[in-house]
Amino acid sequence: MASEFTGTQVYQDNFDPEIYLDTYYGAVSGVFIKDGYLNFILRKLHKAFTTGGVRGTSLIDIGPGPAIYQELSACEAFKEITAADFTDRNRDYLERWRKNEAGMFDWTPALKFVCDLEDRSGKLAEKEEKLRKTLKRVIPCDVTKSNPLHPLVLPKADCVLTVGCLECACKDEDAYGNVIKNLSSLLKIGGHLIIGSILGSTVFKCGTKQFSLINLSEKFLRKVITDTGFVIEDLEVLPREFDKPMFEICNHTSGIFILARKVKDV
Repeated sequence: MASEFTGTQVYQDNFDPEIYLDTYYGAVSGVFIKDGYLNFILRKLHKAFTTGGVRGTSLIDIGPGPAIYQELSACEAFKEITAADFTDRNRDYLERWRKNEAGMFDWTPALKFVCDLEDRSGKLAEKEEKLRKTLKRVIPCDVTKSNPLHPLVLPKADCVLTVGCLECACKDEDAYGNVIKNLSSLLKIGGHLIIGSILGSTVFKCGTKQFSLINLSEKFLRKVITDTGFVIEDLEVLPREFDKPMFEICNHTSGIFILARKVKDV
């Protein structure tokens, strides 16, 4: 286990977006490729943004890191997407992707998977271009603040999406509960919160660096989300088979997807 909680400055100083993408999403050997988590999340997001009825004008993606896969289905359901991340390196990487610079991570497998789900097989270039046009801004974010986008104030969004972020940003359950309240403040009544996360984990590695994770459970997540004024519309857990080399990189026991609708302010 990590000796102490790795706070925001540790990420600012030590998190390498390129190593992270290769480690977790690299073709064949990536942790979230081998355990099925990436395709699980892509399938659930496709469902949410189609038959699940989650759509509107604006979506805020909280803590995407350097990744864009979680927005591939969203760009068909929303007029504009805002990506909000804490670290300078991650925001810089996303801006470079938006500009279609050379040498960026190859998202071809995720693009193909989503295009197939949408019955748009082969239209990978069109999908990437659609997302680049829909991703309107990349801005700083700190989920521990009452307004995570401070000092920027945006109109309340129709959807807040966060995948692989909150488990890194919260040192304990109380902190996690406060973060859910902070994210709720960005949402309209009737808007949707989507969380993709991992359960049972305490640490993850990115190259030679190790970062702490809050050990989340399905029971806790159900309670904290409903206690914060949401109704859960979809929740699914993806169990993970034990793989010693992969567990040494990230020791989560399962993945989870949650779709919740905001019914009141708390």
